[in-house]
Parts: sequence; C-alpha cells; structure tokens
Amino acid sequence: MKRSGILHAELSGVLATLGHTDLLLVVDAGFPVPRDAHRIDLAIAENLPDLRTVLDLIADELVVEGVVRAENVPSHHPRLDTWLQGRFQGAEFTTRPHAEMLGDLAREAKAVVRTGAFEPWGNIGLYCGVDAPRWFGGEDVVVPEEYASKV
Repeated sequence: MKRSGILHAELSGVLATLGHTDLLLVVDAGFPVPRDAHRIDLAIAENLPDLRTVLDLIADELVVEGVVRAENVPSHHPRLDTWLQGRFQGAEFTTRPHAEMLGDLAREAKAVVRTGAFEPWGNIGLYCGVDAPRWFGGEDVVVPEEYASKV
C-alpha cells in the first residue's frame, strides 16, 4: 500500500506522467469537461472533495510554475485568489477569459480533475515546472537566467 500522498490510483498515475509545461486543470463540479479530455472524476457530493483540498494535495506532489484562473477570480472571488497566491507562492499567475477556461484551456490540458466543489470560478489550471535547485544544481551546469533566482 502507498504510504502517503494521493491514494487515488488514476490521479496519482496522471501526476507521475506530467512534465515541464504540462497543464493540469482542477475544476468544480459544474465544469463542462470535453468528451475527449482525460477526465479524472473525484466528485462524490456537493463540496466532496472541495477544491482547496484537492489543490493542496496536488501541490504537495507537483512543482507548479504557473497558475491560470478565470479573469473574474481576482475581482469576483478574492478569497479564492488570495488562497491561490499563498498556496502557490513563486508561481507565475495569469488570467484568461472564463469562456477560454471552459473551452481552449480544457482541450489543452493533459488531464481535467473534477472535484465536488460548488464554488464560483473554481476552475484552476496548474502548469508544471521543474525543481530548479535539483535540476540545475550540478557542477559545471549553466543555469538559465529564468531559473537563476530559484537555484
């Protein structure tokens, strides 16, 4: 038996396949997951599991260099935005129109993780990064400028 971390076999497996710049979407219960998307459905009931719990668990297992959310989040759901900024410190934050989150971004994602969240604008994209100190920490390795501050 796995000792810790995410125990859901399919989600754990998908996380293990993600590489640098891959996109993972963690979405609310009402998200229109595209038919051809790799859908991991965790929803059991209203807010089971909730968005923050799922994001927290995923954040413990991934290096996240970018977070994308609907452009409405900072102004219409500032509590969620503040939580995201605190949980994913050091990541680059961007916004996209809500329609793009539901359409283009959903088709771009390597997987879509559906939670039970009943939360407005509860659709968050995570772009995977690399563990810069471990990746570029070897002797005689030239660190790219964009990672120099992280090594």
